Amino acid sequence: MTSADTRQTTMLHILHLEDSELDHALVKRALQSTEDACTLVRVETLYDFECALTGTGTDSCHAAHGGRGFDVILADYRLPGLTALDAWALMQSKHLHLPFILLSGAIGESAAVAAIKAGISDYLPKDDLGKLRHVIQRAIEMHHIRLAKDMADAELALSERRLAGFADHLQTAIEQERTAIAREIHDDIGGALAAIRFDLAWLGRHTLDSASCAHIASATAMLQHAIEASQRIMMNLRPAILDQGLEAAIQWLANSFSKRTGIATHITCSLQFQPHLLSKPVQLAAYRTAQEALTNIGKYAQCSQVKIELSDADHVLTLEVTDNGVGILATDLDKSTSYGIRGLRERARTVSGWLDVSSLPSCGTSIILSIPLTPTSTSTSTSTSSCPDDTENPA
Repeated sequence: MTSADTRQTTMLHILHLEDSELDHALVKRALQSTEDACTLVRVETLYDFECALTGTGTDSCHAAHGGRGFDVILADYRLPGLTALDAWALMQSKHLHLPFILLSGAIGESAAVAAIKAGISDYLPKDDLGKLRHVIQRAIEMHHIRLAKDMADAELALSERRLAGFADHLQTAIEQERTAIAREIHDDIGGALAAIRFDLAWLGRHTLDSASCAHIASATAMLQHAIEASQRIMMNLRPAILDQGLEAAIQWLANSFSKRTGIATHITCSLQFQPHLLSKPVQLAAYRTAQEALTNIGKYAQCSQVKIELSDADHVLTLEVTDNGVGILATDLDKSTSYGIRGLRERARTVSGWLDVSSLPSCGTSIILSIPLTPTSTSTSTSTSSCPDDTENPA
C-alpha cells in the first residue's frame, strides 16, 4: 500500500452564492482539477444562502449538502436583488464566521478594497480561476489564525477578570485581617498596658526609696512609648480616623509623616461632596494610596517637601501626592519586586479608578489616583466594624 493510499483526505465543503449556472460549472471544474476532494453547493438568493448556513428551510440546497458545516464561502459580487455585501452582513448578524471570498467579474478596485475593509477575506476575478485553490487555502489559514487569536484574546480577558477578582478579594481579606489584628491589639495588649500603668502609678505613690522611684519613672516612660506605638500600629492597621472623613484622615497621615520624618508636608483640599457621602471603599482606597505614597517617599525620595492635593472636581475624586526628591526610574517601576505601586493600581481598579505615576530624575515624583464618583461610590455605606478609637487610653 502506497503513502498516497494511506493519506487522509480532508473534504472541503464550499457554499457558492452564484446566479450563473455556467460560472458555477467553471468554478466546479477548477476545483475538480485539484487533488483535494471538495463539495460545492450553489445558492442564488439570500433566503437560500441563509437556509444553507443555518440548516433551516425545506429547500433542497441544505439537503443536498447533508447538513454539514461549510468551510468557505464563494460569492459573486452582484446578483439579482442583492450583492455579496448583503450576504456578508447576514452572516455577521447571525454571528457566523467563515472565510468569505469574492469571486466575481470586474467590480472595480474601490469596491474590492471596501469589501476587504468590511472584513471579507479575499477577492479573485472570475477570469483567474487557476488561483482559486490557492486563494481558498490562504483564506482558510488566515481564518484559523484569526480564530486562534480571538480565542487567545478571550482567554486573556477572562484571566484578567479573574486576576482582578482575586486582587479585590485579596485586598478585602487584608483589610479584614488588619481590622482583626487592630482589635486584638486594642483589647488584649492595650488592656495589659493600661493595667501596668495603673500598677506603676500605685508603686510610685507608695514607694519612698529614690532608686526605686527612678526605676518606676523610667518604666513609666517606656510604657508610655509602648502605648503610643500600639496606638500608631492600630491606626495604620485600621484607620478609625476615616470615620471622621477622608480629609481628616489624610491630614492626620500628613501630620504624622511630617512629625516622623521632618519633611515639610502641605495639603490642599477642595472637596465639594460631604465627606460622609463618599463610600467606604473609595475612602479606603484614597487613604491607602496616600499612606503607601508617603511611606515610599520616606524611604526613597530624599526630598525636602511633599504636596498633597485632594479634590472631587468634575465628579472625579483626585488624590495627588508630589515630592521634590530624586525621582523614580522607569526600570525601578518595572522590577518584579515593585509590589507597592502594583498593589495601588490593583486597589484603584477595585473602585473603578486608575493610578498614574510620573517622575523625572532629580525632579521628584507625582502619584495621582483618580476615581470616578458614580452614585455607588458616593452613596452612604454601612461602616465596617472597627476597634474603638481610644487614643488616650488603649484599654
